[in-house]
Amino acid sequence: MRNLIRLCGDQARMVHDDPWLLLGEGTNEPTAPLILPLAEWQAQQAPEVLAGERSSPHGVLLQPDDDPETLRPWLNVLPLIAIGFPSFSDGRGYSQAYLLRARLGWRGELRAVGDVLRDQLAHMRQCGFDAFAVRQDKSVKDALKGLAGMSVLYGRSVIEPRPLFRRRG
Repeated sequence: MRNLIRLCGDQARMVHDDPWLLLGEGTNEPTAPLILPLAEWQAQQAPEVLAGERSSPHGVLLQPDDDPETLRPWLNVLPLIAIGFPSFSDGRGYSQAYLLRARLGWRGELRAVGDVLRDQLAHMRQCGFDAFAVRQDKSVKDALKGLAGMSVLYGRSVIEPRPLFRRRG
């Protein structure tokens, strides 16, 4: 996956060697790990994975209509969760990310994919994303600046659950 940014601690970095491919992306590597839509992920898993006894070789892609709660039985076997943004104006992925992090306790990689633009990255980070597949026709170097855009957060977020008035001494 090209144009990928990943957070490492508080630092955002471009990723040049990401092995993951969204289902349908062209590849020269037949053994590359895939990110599959939820229904397809469920259909391709071995019974041991679905029983939570063995890690899955594939990541899962949640689309806006998918309920993150569906993943609860498999959170311990998933290597990666991607959330699709079919349009920059579709905000359901923000809620899905927040639910995965805050309610379901997901601690693995949470990747935003699809129509991901610079202006969204700071808010995506506050909702719990730690990887961002920026749209292919946009500059990933320019998008990195979108993560440095907010220095003070007023409201609650996954990163800082206390609102600003609670943080003041």
